[in-house]
Amino acid sequence: MSWITLKTTSFRWEAELMEQLLAAHQIPARIVDLGLASYLGAGSATALQVRPQDKWAASLLISPIEEDPDNG
Repeated sequence: MSWITLKTTSFRWEAELMEQLLAAHQIPARIVDLGLASYLGAGSATALQVRPQDKWAASLLISPIEEDPDNG
């Protein structure tokens, strides 16, 4: 099975939260460590990966909500 990187982050907890959100929508995801373990609370680089066929649905789920300029 092939995987694509959807997002990278400096905080593993952020990637785990996104992974849980995707799992709630039955979208398989995995987290890949990209660097050294955290040092002095700086975090460690991680990548959130999904299957290619789930790329667009996953992108929509983890993207920020766009504000309506007329109501904001």
